[in-house]
Amino acid sequence: MSERIRGQIWRDGEKVDGFELSKVSDCLEDSDLLIWADLECPTSETMAALADELDLDPFAIEDTTATAERVKTVAYAHHTFLMVYAVVLKGADTDQRPEAQKSPAEQAKAFDLHRISVFVKGNALITVRRTADFDIDTVVQRWDDIGGEQYGIGALLHGLLDVVVDGHFDAVQQLDDAMEDLEGLLFDERVAGRALQRQTYDLRKDLVLLRRVVLPMREVIGGIQRRRFENKAPPELDPHFSDLYDHALRAAEWTESLRDMVTTIFETNLSLADARLNSVMKKLTAWAAIIAVPTAITGFYGQNVPYPGYDHTIGFVTSSVLIVAIVVGLYVSFRRRDYL
Repeated sequence: MSERIRGQIWRDGEKVDGFELSKVSDCLEDSDLLIWADLECPTSETMAALADELDLDPFAIEDTTATAERVKTVAYAHHTFLMVYAVVLKGADTDQRPEAQKSPAEQAKAFDLHRISVFVKGNALITVRRTADFDIDTVVQRWDDIGGEQYGIGALLHGLLDVVVDGHFDAVQQLDDAMEDLEGLLFDERVAGRALQRQTYDLRKDLVLLRRVVLPMREVIGGIQRRRFENKAPPELDPHFSDLYDHALRAAEWTESLRDMVTTIFETNLSLADARLNSVMKKLTAWAAIIAVPTAITGFYGQNVPYPGYDHTIGFVTSSVLIVAIVVGLYVSFRRRDYL
């Protein structure tokens, strides 16, 4: 994957032509400017240059370049750092690598996770993405739709997080639909139990991965709201951030409910398997009892010793009548008790 750097500068809400990453620090002192830079698949040299350019904390740079990192927001001395994951739904899995060679995010069946590191310093917003699969143009389009550049850095940050939270909602909705389909298969006798268990396991794994990136978003957005209040930021965006927090909260609660639902599906599947096994055992027991009757009677009448009627036709008739009568009686009795 090749490195790609893009960005935009606004002056008083109007776009300014030309952008150079090395000139971002020169624009930080101008309150009339608003700067956004996006680094896609940056090299270690580019990250080092960015850290020197904006005086970024080494720990934030380390979190950005790490293989795996949790969702969080940290307020450093000279800037604020956010780590979030965008969720993008995907179709059929075309990666044929063994599961052991894939990262946990790559093992998800229903969606892709794309990590986005965000640096907020003064009037500059810097986004860093390790992969090229996330469409950053969606974020740019969101800014253009709401005219976010008119409200400063808070509007840019809100537009980015709004796209991320919307992706979380789409993923949760897809998992919810998949669970409803799975519930419909629970009582379908044509579906093999092993196949149902595998689908439940895959769904549960996807939900665990999604839960790790959805639940912490409440703290991330809540922390941004508190810092906006402490810094006495313009109040125009407060309703928007409150609405964004409400969406993140709903997504988190929905994820928790799906967690309970998938556990219920798994336990119900086990209960149904036990119930089917009990039903089979009852039928086998009933038929074994029925078959034991003719076996016992014919075995008695087959003894090589004299007994009443052994050398007469009445003996055969008696044994046959006993077999039919007892077998019919047992069958009727088992049917009434729902054994057969």
